[in-house]
This record gives sequence, structure tokens and C-alpha cells, in this order.
Amino acid sequence: MNISDIVMVIAGLILLIAGGEALVRGASTLASKVGLSPLVIGLVVVSAATSAPELAVTVGAVLDGEPDLAVGNVVGSNIVNILVILGISAIISPLVIKRQLIRFDIPVMVGLSLLLVLVSLDGRISIFDGMLLLAVLVFHIIMSILIGKRTAAEPDHQPNELPGNSKPTSMWLAALLLAVGVGLLVLGAQLLVSGAVNIATGLGVSSLVIGLTVVALGTSLPELATSIIALRRGERDMAVGNIVGSNLFNIGVVLGLPAIIFGQGIPVPSAAIALDLPLMLAAAVALLPIAFTGFIIARWEGVMFVALYAAYTLYLVLASTEHDAAQGFTIVMLWFVLPLLAVTIIAVTSYEVGLVKGRKQRTRPKDAPSG
Repeated sequence: MNISDIVMVIAGLILLIAGGEALVRGASTLASKVGLSPLVIGLVVVSAATSAPELAVTVGAVLDGEPDLAVGNVVGSNIVNILVILGISAIISPLVIKRQLIRFDIPVMVGLSLLLVLVSLDGRISIFDGMLLLAVLVFHIIMSILIGKRTAAEPDHQPNELPGNSKPTSMWLAALLLAVGVGLLVLGAQLLVSGAVNIATGLGVSSLVIGLTVVALGTSLPELATSIIALRRGERDMAVGNIVGSNLFNIGVVLGLPAIIFGQGIPVPSAAIALDLPLMLAAAVALLPIAFTGFIIARWEGVMFVALYAAYTLYLVLASTEHDAAQGFTIVMLWFVLPLLAVTIIAVTSYEVGLVKGRKQRTRPKDAPSG
């Protein structure tokens, strides 16, 4: 590790913040101009843009003969997006979840995550697997735009000028801000990842662990910057949609496209099949009941997400360095922390479902005479 690596990390962070500001401002304006909701813009436009660093890292890793880094980058980024980005966002401001996300987008994300796990079981993402992953993403994009157009056409959902755009902004300026934001995000992520990988490599960490942790966190920083800035501007829909859409793009494009382009597909390490891919799927599935409970991700749930990621990262570091504490830590997680977490989620979900049913039963007699 030298001073230049630290400078690259700091410069990358600065560029990520600037890029996130420009991207959200441009995307917000485009949403109001073209008649799409901020949620759809976050699911499609912003998520595609913030997934650009993951795509650049994955393609470069495959070309350099580092498939472990490529797979670890995508799987780790999806875990980071849910446990860290959504977690931190919920801690900053509880996230209200739109019904479209619950009924369509999150289930599609869970289904695509499950599909990735299934096609990886043979140890390789083949050309056909890549085409299948990409096809599901294309289906989601088309349906999201159609649903967004239908929602925007309803009188109660006409898009107003969005927060942060108090002054009129032309389409060309919004497009320019969007392009500049993407460029700054990609450049900032590349600088940060290069510096962080150099530091981690100097400490003797494996390619898979680097991809799952350092690179995943680095390439997910655009999502974090975009979500925090969107929250600051009052764009909660864009903040949540960005994360869900980014996970879909990471699987469909970032893994699916290179598997199609590079004829032999992408090898999947056995360690990722045994632990990291199932954990990615578990994080996606866990989002369903948490989002369903009152259609909100509360602050305590955000804290729980971040704590889970901290425990997962600690396990990866202990296991990769073969530390003496690794076995004891694994036993505590498997037999105490995770079961307690599962019981907590089930209990809270059951309680919230009971509240929802109770509210419906109380309002039903009032609605009956008016019908």
C-alpha cells in the first residue's frame, strides 16, 4: 500500500458524490418531462447508469482471466445493494415502498436471483444462461415502462416538477447532466476500485473475497451516492427503485452479457455457489416480508441489514485468512444469530399482517352502506 492508492480512493469518492448529484438532477428532470414516474426512472435509467462500473469491472476481469473477481463483483454488489445501500438509506430516512415494487419489481428480482443460483450450480454461466438472464431483464424493463406510462396517465399521478428542480430545465441540459453524472460515476468507481484492490492485494486477500467485498463496495458506491442524494431531494421512489433495478441489471447485463459475448461463458467458483449466491438470494427474499410490513423499511430494519453485512464481511475476512476465530464465529452465526433473526422477521411480519387485517375489518362496515 502506498500514498497513491489512498489518493485514488479519496478522488474516487469525490467523483462519485459529484456524479450522483448530476445523475439524480438529470434523471429527475427527465422523469417530469417524458411523463414517467421517478420510480420507473430509478428502476430503468438510473439503475442502468449506476451499474456501469460493475459492467466495466466484470468485462475487464473476464478479459484478464479473473472470473472469480467478475462473479464476486456482481454477487457482492447485489448483497451490498440490499444490506448496505438500502440499510443506510432506511437509517437516514424510513423508506416507503410503492405497491408496484411489492407486487412486481421485487418478486422479479427474487426470481432472477433464484435463476442465477440455478444456472450457476453446474459451475458455469453458459451462453444460453446469459441469454436467459438478459431476456428476463428485458421483460422487466418493458413491463416497467408500460406500467409507468399507465400510472402517469392517471389524473392523480400526473408528474409535477420534481424536488431539486425549482428552476425550469431543458431536455438537452437534463440529458447532459445525466451523461456527465454517468461519466463521473464510472470514473470515480474505477479510481476507487483500483486503489482499494491494490491495498487489498497487498494484504494477501484472494480474488473472490476482493470481488465480494472491496470491489463490490466500490462499484456499489454510485448506488449509495445516488440513493442518498435522491433521499435528500425527497425522491424516495428513485432511491428504492435504483437499488432494485440495479440488482436486476447486475444479473441480466453485467453477468448475462459477458457470458454471451465471451463464447465459453463465465466460470463460477464453488465457494460462491456454496455460500455467496445463496446469501444473495436470501437477502432478496428477506426484502419481501420487510417491505410488506406496512410498505415501509423502518430504521431498525436498516440497522439490522447493515449489521448482517458487517457480520458477513467479518466472516469472509476470517475465513480467507484462516483465522482461529473463524470456526467459533461460524457456529455463533449459524446456531444463534441467524435463527434469532429469522424468528424476529417472522414475528414482525405476522404482527404487521395482523394489523393490516384488523384495519380492513374495521373499515369494511363503513364502506358497505356507501357501496
